[in-house]
Amino acid sequence: LDEDEPKGKGADLWHADSTYQPDPPLAITLRSVRLPVEGGDTCFASMYAAYAALSPAMRSFLDGLTAVHDVRKSLEYAAHVGSSPESLEEVLAKYPPTEHPVVRIHPLSGRKALFVNRHHTTRIVGLSDRENEALLPFLFDHVSNPEFQCRYTWNEKSIAVWDNWSTQHLGVPDYDTRRIMQRIGIAYAAET
Repeated sequence: LDEDEPKGKGADLWHADSTYQPDPPLAITLRSVRLPVEGGDTCFASMYAAYAALSPAMRSFLDGLTAVHDVRKSLEYAAHVGSSPESLEEVLAKYPPTEHPVVRIHPLSGRKALFVNRHHTTRIVGLSDRENEALLPFLFDHVSNPEFQCRYTWNEKSIAVWDNWSTQHLGVPDYDTRRIMQRIGIAYAAET
């Protein structure tokens, strides 16, 4: 990830990585390679806390629902700015829209976490367009509550590892000199 003008490029929105995949990475590792002169922190938000802070009625309503996750929105932007090595059609053929629970039960902790994000969640299955227009923005905004967050300030050669299934993150777009990070997604292998 190599950036010097981050505003509006996607990382400055709350998101989890690669939820458009049928099996999104369980964990993400991010390593700083080059830091900007000032800024460039990353904020993290607990989706366990976001789920727990919803009213009992809203939690009951969301439990059991599924949402469509689609790479199209972020990919169209990447193609527009020339940062996608593959064509839109190639990536869409490889990653068609997929569904995930709105509330995911983590396979390791057994805890419930909200699992929708502004990057890839396009609609909740079974709800009307109007209901989606009301509910999804509410959920996207809900995860940004400062009560669920922490802020990480990078140092040279720092490495952060987080649970991508129970955390969302946001790159603070407050820098204008080069920031280079290396990212690795770690797959979940269920015991057989």
